[in-house]
Formats: sequence, C-alpha cells, structure tokens
Amino acid sequence: MTTPRVEPAVVARSLLFVPGDRPERFGKAVATGANVVIIDLEDAVPPDAKRSALEHTLQWLGAGHEAIVRVNGVGTVWHDAEIEALAATGAPVMVPKAHSADELCAVHAVLGERIIALVETARGIRDVDAVASAPGVVRLALGNVDLSAELGVDPASHAALAYARGRLVVASAAAGIAAPIDGVTTALDLPEVLTADLAVTRALGFGGKLCIHPRQVDAVNVALAPSDAEIAWARRILAAAPSAGGVGVSAGLMIDAPVIARAKALLGRVRL
Repeated sequence: MTTPRVEPAVVARSLLFVPGDRPERFGKAVATGANVVIIDLEDAVPPDAKRSALEHTLQWLGAGHEAIVRVNGVGTVWHDAEIEALAATGAPVMVPKAHSADELCAVHAVLGERIIALVETARGIRDVDAVASAPGVVRLALGNVDLSAELGVDPASHAALAYARGRLVVASAAAGIAAPIDGVTTALDLPEVLTADLAVTRALGFGGKLCIHPRQVDAVNVALAPSDAEIAWARRILAAAPSAGGVGVSAGLMIDAPVIARAKALLGRVRL
C-alpha cells in the first residue's frame, strides 16, 4: 500500500471541488490558491463519464499532483473499482454519505489512514461518533445540501443545521481527529451570504470549508486563518505561561493548561 499523503487534507481551510470529467480544470483549480482541490467523481459527473473521470484523476495523481478524490458512495456500481484504483496513489479519499463504521472499515482495509467521511444523512449525524472513530477516518466533512434535503430544511439556515454542525465538531474532538470541514455555500453571487456562513463556521470550531467556485477560496482562506490579534494573544500567553505548570496570571488573564493548549493550537494553524 502506498504511503498516504494526508497532511494537506487534514490541515486545509479551503477545499475546492472540480469535476473529474473536466481535466482541463484541474490545474486551474490549483491556481485559485485553494489549500486542497477535491476531484469529484460523484455528483458532478454523469454516469456515462464516470470511467473516464477516474482515468483522468489517476493520470493527474500519477503525475505527482496532490488532490482529494470524492468517490461514489458505498453500494454504487462504481465504488469498489474507484477504491481499488486509488489505493496505490496515496491520495486522501472522501467517502460520501458516510454513516456506517462497518462500511468505512471496509474502505480502510483497502486505503489505510486517509479517509475523509462526508456526513450528509440523518443517520450519519445520529451515528457521527462511530463514524469519526472508524479506522482510517482522518477528518469529517458536512454535506449540508443533501442533509437538508433529507431533513426538509433550508440548507442555508444556520439554525436548522446548528445541531448537525455541533455534532461534527464535538465528535471530531472526542475522536482526536482534525477539526471538521463545513459544507458549501450555494449562493455564488451574494458575498455577504458567504461572509455570514463563514462567521458561523469559525465560531462553531470548524477548521475548513468546502468551496464550489474559485471566487469563494480567498474569502475562506482569510476568514478561517488566525487573525493578527489572535496570533499576538497566543504568543503572549505562551511567553507568560508558568514554566513549572500550574496556574499563572498575565495582564489580568488566568493562564492554565486549557488556555495554553488553545494558544498552541492557534499558532499551529498559522503555517497554511
């Protein structure tokens, strides 16, 4: 089994979809500045183009390029062949409609530690702790559009999906995996909608966001990066942290282990 190349996928803030049957767009997607490109073999590709999309994807990865690949779901006629073909590439794989730890175990047996579980069903939200803890899962992502369709709610409603988003964040932390990836913003011509969505994404503790258009990438990168004020705060905390452990005080702020951990986490996100 090829050594997985998962780090970009684990730390990425902006993750941009590109259709797998449009190889002329792969390089353009990379040029947007997205942290990671997701080559989509699922929703963006019609059935009669699935095989050629996989071939284009394998050629791109074989040339040394980095990408996540969203495969077709477990139980579809394309899934097994895609997983087998991608096993030797080392590329992270996004598994759609992830709601079964047993199904993810089967994917893990072929791929190893490089699964991004796209949670987009009511069952997936209900069982998200098992999904996050399944072997091979390195990160969760929210499929807000499909989930909203099943729930009968507006995918743009922050209130309607607040529970689902919170479940992903808590499950990821409990499983010790990276902060999850928020779903898409479908309003492409309303930048204020993206801004509002990103405020929620960040406030709830997501580490990244799925993008469906290149012009969303810069806004996502900026909004989810630590601010200058946060970086300065984190450096002050670490400089003033008690060397022997315990609790300290700096500028009227209590400094203990959780505060120090948050400061270290903030600085760890600066490298992107």
